[in-house]
Amino acid sequence: MKIHINKNVAKLFSAALLASSLTACDDFLSIIPLNEVVLENYWTEEGDVTSVVNSCYSQLCTADCLKRMLIWGEMRSDNLTAGNGAPLDLTRLAEENLLETNGYTDWTSFYQCINRCNTVLHYAPSVYEIDPNYTEAELRANIAEVTALRSLCYFYLIRTFRNVPYVTEPSIDDGQNYAVPASSFDEVLANIIADLEAVKDDAVRSYGEPVYHSSSVLNVNRITRYGIYAMLADMYLWQGNYQRCIDYCDLIIDYKKDEYEEMLQEQSTLDIELYGNFPLISEAPGTSTRASTTYNQIFGSYGNSFESLFELNFVDSETRENAAVKDFYGNYNSTTVGQLAATPFLNSEVANGSNSYFDRTDLRAYANMAGESTVRVRKYVASNLDFLATTVTGNAPTVNETSRTANVANWIVYRLTDVMLMKAEAEVELAGNIEEGSTLTPEQEAHYRSAFSCVSAVWKRGNNKRLATDTLLYEKYATSRQTMEDLVMDERQRELMFEGKRWFDLVRMCRRDGNNTRMLNKIMPKFSENTVALRIRLSSADALYYPYNEKELRANPNLVQNPAYNNESITTTE
Repeated sequence: MKIHINKNVAKLFSAALLASSLTACDDFLSIIPLNEVVLENYWTEEGDVTSVVNSCYSQLCTADCLKRMLIWGEMRSDNLTAGNGAPLDLTRLAEENLLETNGYTDWTSFYQCINRCNTVLHYAPSVYEIDPNYTEAELRANIAEVTALRSLCYFYLIRTFRNVPYVTEPSIDDGQNYAVPASSFDEVLANIIADLEAVKDDAVRSYGEPVYHSSSVLNVNRITRYGIYAMLADMYLWQGNYQRCIDYCDLIIDYKKDEYEEMLQEQSTLDIELYGNFPLISEAPGTSTRASTTYNQIFGSYGNSFESLFELNFVDSETRENAAVKDFYGNYNSTTVGQLAATPFLNSEVANGSNSYFDRTDLRAYANMAGESTVRVRKYVASNLDFLATTVTGNAPTVNETSRTANVANWIVYRLTDVMLMKAEAEVELAGNIEEGSTLTPEQEAHYRSAFSCVSAVWKRGNNKRLATDTLLYEKYATSRQTMEDLVMDERQRELMFEGKRWFDLVRMCRRDGNNTRMLNKIMPKFSENTVALRIRLSSADALYYPYNEKELRANPNLVQNPAYNNESITTTE
């Protein structure tokens, strides 16, 4: 495919595809190119718009998109390494032998989704003009929805490749030229932030009332105003606009507090409890001695949990599967290691208290992984888990694991604890540079206290210490900006492990530091060979990003390869 926004993209759509439903993530047929669809027979009513909006979600559910969300955001970090039967492209990624021929440098699937979004933005206003049943509010909501999905795609692309072609017009004519130069990371980021700011107030607040144990499915599986707020918080964090990040995090946190209070009025008991001032699903609600309520509701058979803000839905389907989880983490009815494995030091000697990532009381270690020498990723794979909430030094709890009946784990893009830890990171950065041992100003103290309250709530939930004496102490960390940064980054790693976040977190840290030193110190222990050469190669800012695929370089003479991957054998042609 020529840069994925070239002529062949016009052949992605068909009348059959446009009729795909929101949950039909694999029903794709290519019959009629868009430029051959008779406009008198299509784009004439609200249902036509709805079909194409649904196809944008459908594209994100494809194996190509899902696998890249996971690989781009996780694979190069200290969390993952090659597992059983890993294909060559994954093995090379695990070895940091990343070439422009690697299949994971192919961005086609994301530009396909972008083109679908652009198509809605192009045609929906004309439908509003001719269909009296298609209201202005519905038009604006649809525009907000696909603008958010397009922005999300570009956000994945710039965090992975840095500079990418930025296109806002659909490919609907074979005569169009889409050999587009790459726009800079900062330019694309500014554009997608501006796009979201322009439409956020038009997005739907809620598609239905929240349901105990599970949000209204559409409130989680479609873009809402709060999903857009989560995107904006994340994007502002990358932009370094920390106050705006905090502002959007607070809107989400306050929304969840209000939702919790409403649930309390309707239910005498809830699995959701307060950790500090934050309502979170409890690991062991009430007086229960059994853990993993959190896992079961967020990642297990329930899905669409109270804490979720946007996730791609598979749980309710019997006709499709989450191919990324199936291939990379493990098949639903198997307890063998998938194509990817957790790095052994993540799970080594947790129970005896010798692990540097997890305390022995941290129940997330047991929910996330299984094994020590070869470590299987458990998160997303199991339908339900059950184990003792209290741990005995030296003895890991026996985890009872229930298999799914199919590979239908939802893929979570944003959830509440992610937002809380974004806020914590932004608060630390707003406090500014603080030298070791110096006295905090009242303003700095306030930022640190706010950051610590977010981290502490997430950590307490993970360690089932809702009512116990705190062992995570503010005074231990509020000594310098770096110790506070490390606290937040470490908690993000524990809480969001294997969710496609860790590599992006490390890249953001490197961009802020202006060097790759801290990132290298974290990822180098997973390598046993060529460590000196790898450290040198990965010390450059360019090496944080993927190379452009060789096919894109040949198709688009306006693309200039990332200097970290210059290869004279790759030539460009018109």
